[in-house]
Amino acid sequence: MPHHKSAAKRVLTNDKSRVRTIAARSRMRSILKEVRDAKTATAGKAAYTEAVSVLDRTVAKGIIKKETANRHKARLARFAAKLPA
Repeated sequence: MPHHKSAAKRVLTNDKSRVRTIAARSRMRSILKEVRDAKTATAGKAAYTEAVSVLDRTVAKGIIKKETANRHKARLARFAAKLPA
């Protein structure tokens, strides 16, 4: 239990932040799976474009590091390039 008013507020704000972070991570992981589940090059390219956007927004929010996003983008780009037309 918090002993101060400010500590009680931190409990609430930390919980809100945790929920937002979980949602953003879930959104990111889902879009990564969409790219990997793509069967054609056009679907893969569209999913990759969306994934790049989501990854960049996740970095901007401070949820993942920039290099982590760059690593994901590079791997997804290689995967999308190999998809059949």
